[in-house]
Order: sequence, then C-alpha cells, then structure tokens
Amino acid sequence: MIRARSASKQGQQLLQSWFASDAVLLAPKLLGKIVRRGSCSGVIVETEAYTTDPASHAYRITPRSVPMRDTYGCWYVYFTYGMHYCANVTTNKCGIGAVLIRAVEPIKGMALMKRRRGVAETHNLTNGPAKFCQAFGVGKKENTRPVAGTFAIYDAPDVPSEAIGVSGRIGIRNGTELPWRFYIKDSPFVSKK
Repeated sequence: MIRARSASKQGQQLLQSWFASDAVLLAPKLLGKIVRRGSCSGVIVETEAYTTDPASHAYRITPRSVPMRDTYGCWYVYFTYGMHYCANVTTNKCGIGAVLIRAVEPIKGMALMKRRRGVAETHNLTNGPAKFCQAFGVGKKENTRPVAGTFAIYDAPDVPSEAIGVSGRIGIRNGTELPWRFYIKDSPFVSKK
C-alpha cells in the first residue's frame, strides 16, 4: 500500500529548489509525498497542474494570481465558491505555475480532521481539495508561505509510473482536455476516478 511505504520512509522537507521546474512535470512527482501541518499528516494521492492555460488563475494578471507569477516553492491558497479554500504549491522558477493538492490519504491526526470536517468516515476526510484544506486547518494565512516549516511537504519514495493515473482536470470549465490531473490508481482517497 502506498501509505505504509511512504509513511515509513518519510524523508526531509522538500526545499524551495525542488519546486523550481514546470508544474506539469512536478504534479506526478508530488504523488506519494507526505504533507503535514501541525499534528495532521497524509500522503498526497491526487494533484493537478496549472500554468498559463485558460483554467489557471495566472491566465490573467490579478492580485490573486501574483503568487503563481512571482514565487516558486510557496503555498498558493485561495478562497473559492465563497466557502472553501484550496491549496496549491507554486512552481516554475523561470515561468508560471502551480500544482493543486486535490486529495490526500490521512495518516495522522484523523480525530482532529474529523472534528474540523464534521464527518466520521475516514475515506471522506480529504478526498477533495476543499476537504483537504478544511481537515488540515489550511486557510488564507498560509498563502505565499514557503513550503517548508509548519505546513510542509516531505520527501518519500516515488510512486511507480505504472501506478499513476492520468486524466483531464476536473471541477473546471476550461482546459479539461489537458491531461494534467495525476492520481494514484489504487487509492480510495482520490476525489473521483
């Protein structure tokens, strides 16, 4: 199982330099890595890449899109639909991009995650980008902070390419034809198969 392998071989925090390359290249590499904030941690099981395509916040220059344009290796957290936060990691040292953390398999802190989410089922805690943020207590204060520190991503063994599913991105109107959504095929914590 991915969780057991990743959790037992958790490495150091990923440094800013790890995120210097293109979002589309980094999105599948983030699968299997460990995300931790406070007492909550989990294995990243689903991601989506965004660059300057029409579905990206960086498609137009706005105050909200500044982190995608001016940083890499930082959190880009935004409020959506007037009720949810979503967390991305900025990428592309010499360009524009971010990777959305779409789903996580919980490892530690599940009691706190369940209280924050108001749900009892473990499989429903973090199987979506807004659910992940709510369960981990992620909000606007994390926006533009480096992906190292108290809200961090840790290295773990790479997921084999044959275990990675690829599809068009979901939950958006534009750019759904781009195959920039990546997920661990056997994970029950992926938001949608």
